Parts: sequence; C-alpha cells; structure tokens
Amino acid sequence: MVNEAANKKLEQVATLLDMLSEDTSVPRNIRKGAKDSKERLFDNRTALDVRCAGVVSVLEELSNDPNIPLHARTLIWNATSVLESIK
Repeated sequence: MVNEAANKKLEQVATLLDMLSEDTSVPRNIRKGAKDSKERLFDNRTALDVRCAGVVSVLEELSNDPNIPLHARTLIWNATSVLESIK
C-alpha cells in the first residue's frame, strides 16, 4: 500500500514525465522513454521501491543522451530527485 506522501510524489513525477513525453522539441526516443517510465511507475504488480529504482535507472540513461535539450535534462533530473526521495 502506497502512503499519501508517496502518492503525491508519484503524481509529481507523472506530471514531469507527461511534460517530457509531450514536448515535441525533445527527441522521439526520449519522449518514448518518458512515457514508458510513467507506465512502469504505476504498474502495481511490482513493489514501489523496485519500480522507483527501475525508473531512476531509465531516466539516468535518458539524461546521458547527447541529443537531449537542456530543459529536458533538467526535467529528468527533477523527476529523478523526487523518485529518490520516496521511501
């Protein structure tokens, strides 16, 4: 069961990932990675900490893409920071 604080943080990350996946100035592979990460984050078949760690891993890989715009990298870092604060 996910507590109230974690739920708010998950919604915050979902908003950031939506912004990223809908931004047409961001390369397609990064938009797809953001969309897939959001789906993975809300897949309740896996424990919350495992989902968060998996999404953080994917986001770190996306942020290292040389073609990513600076504003998109900042969104990814923000999402990663929020995910890492979920206990």
